[in-house]
Amino acid sequence: MKNAKILTGVVPIIPTPFSENEEIDEPALRNLIEFAVRSGLQAVCLPAYASEFYKLSDEEKLRVVEIAVDQAAGRTQIIAQSNSPALKIAIKLAQANAAAGADIISLAVPRIFNLPETSIQSYLSGFLESIPGTPVLIQDFNPGGASISVSLINYLRNTYPNFKYLKLEEPLCAPKFEEIIKTTAGTVGVLEGWGGLYLMELIPIGISGVMPGLGVSDILQKVFTLRKNGETQKAFEIFERVMPQIFFSLQNMELFHYAEKELLMARGILKNSISRKAAYIPDNSTIEYIRELNVRILKLVQDIQANY
Repeated sequence: MKNAKILTGVVPIIPTPFSENEEIDEPALRNLIEFAVRSGLQAVCLPAYASEFYKLSDEEKLRVVEIAVDQAAGRTQIIAQSNSPALKIAIKLAQANAAAGADIISLAVPRIFNLPETSIQSYLSGFLESIPGTPVLIQDFNPGGASISVSLINYLRNTYPNFKYLKLEEPLCAPKFEEIIKTTAGTVGVLEGWGGLYLMELIPIGISGVMPGLGVSDILQKVFTLRKNGETQKAFEIFERVMPQIFFSLQNMELFHYAEKELLMARGILKNSISRKAAYIPDNSTIEYIRELNVRILKLVQDIQANY
């Protein structure tokens, strides 16, 4: 199986850039991939929730992966999100993404309506069976309840060798992460989502990495490295300064799209902050506050380059 080595560090979600007429902006997308490569990141993921995947057609979902694979040219790994609440469609997307050269396939557990875990097990098993030679990352974000159980996670890793990564997004998750790592004997790379909000808490427990937005990915990579190396004070100094931006943007997913793209614009990586409608329309105070936060992020990047 290719790419069986467990990823470590920061794996950012690549946003989908749009032109004025809300079409995918291919040159802008290629520039976002280049930023990730220049930042030395092991992998990137798209099209995920933070990529507005739910606003893309199936053809567009496949196209952004093709562009990313082509632009990366093996310099960073491409994790291709292949989400659909319908297993049949998710498999079709996954197989096409694997054929296009994606290194890892990612799938979000379907959470539109509540399902018993036996149904979730059947769905995930069918997906894993459909691409046996490709590493898979399972993501679970369940606002209405708990994420998949440790027993199901362990069943999947014992049954399907291509189940290599797990991304969970839930509060008060440290005990569960610790149990997963212990139960799976470290054979599944556990990554934290939700923008990196719980990063400092979870690194000592043994998570493999974090999947935040691209705009703060290089900053959080420095935090991750420092924390892993025992340089806790330096890690906290940086983390405390980036936290206001992360915390504010995560109040609402559509707000996140706007804030993330505004930050990438401020950093000279993206030319506009357009999201497909329906999209969050910020009020004047929100616009000004995000600008304030972005100025602080720019200063933080300068300080990291000079002092860390």
